[in-house]
Amino acid sequence: MNTWNHTNKPDFILLGLTDSKEIQLVLSVLFLLIYMVTVLGNTGMMLIICVDSQLHTPMYFFLIHLSFLDLSYSTAITPKTLENLMTLNKSISFIGCFTQLYIFILLAATECLLLCSMAYDRYIAICKPLHYPIIMSSQCCLVLLTGSYMIGTVDSSVGVLAMNTLHFCKSNVIHHFYCDTSPLLSLSCSDTNVVEIIIFIFAGSTILGSLITISVSYVFILSTIWKINSTSGKQKAFSTCASHLLGVTVFYSSLIFTYLKPSKSYSLGKDQVASVFYTIVIPMLNPLIYSLRNKEVKGAVVRLVKKRQGFRKLNEGKR
Repeated sequence: MNTWNHTNKPDFILLGLTDSKEIQLVLSVLFLLIYMVTVLGNTGMMLIICVDSQLHTPMYFFLIHLSFLDLSYSTAITPKTLENLMTLNKSISFIGCFTQLYIFILLAATECLLLCSMAYDRYIAICKPLHYPIIMSSQCCLVLLTGSYMIGTVDSSVGVLAMNTLHFCKSNVIHHFYCDTSPLLSLSCSDTNVVEIIIFIFAGSTILGSLITISVSYVFILSTIWKINSTSGKQKAFSTCASHLLGVTVFYSSLIFTYLKPSKSYSLGKDQVASVFYTIVIPMLNPLIYSLRNKEVKGAVVRLVKKRQGFRKLNEGKR
């Protein structure tokens, strides 16, 4: 058999989601619309937070970077998926495939840890409000953010380097719409047990570690909210973390379903649906979740609109 790795690089073929041209057309239009909303939503969220001084708080500092991560890893996947759906070119180079895998793991792992940092921020805000300005200082926020990116970089570097040691001989056809670990492992003629264990340890420690931290934070948060006497006080306290809790639930449920299971249980159809959800749909949902359920963001939008109207009236008056 012919084998290849990083020293002998044929192109991979991304088989995509379906062979039906009609379904491909529908999916290409749908994914294009979703991607446009993703770009506009996340870019808009970042601009609103940057422009409005009232949103210059730790929670929105993390939210800017969450929008950046969502926009980035959607961009790492969706444009190539659209190209595959709209054209006959379904190939991706060996280097391009592993670059896509590296970027995706880096951004997804970083997002796990960023969501963990946001949960810690909500824990301090609700459980220790008097100490909040001291604990959640700009230095603390920067350390949490830097640590998230550093751990994400380690996870992606170790995972891709481990994958790069494999030899491939079964086929160059990837039964997926982007380069992911499970479909690539299925093409290898090397013993993948060690690589699978390495990926499982690093991915598992990041996903489960951050999820446990988030869960513990919310146990304390809900316990504190429960002790509040007034109903309005409980609702106000819970509303500050409802958006984050919803975003965490949506993101982690699809991520755990896909990655924290043995490769033998890999199911093409189910895994592709989950992958579409967290690579294409969730980046679009996050800005909607954090804006529609957040009074402060709504208020910032209203202030921005009023400010623009004020400038327009002022310019018209000068004319």
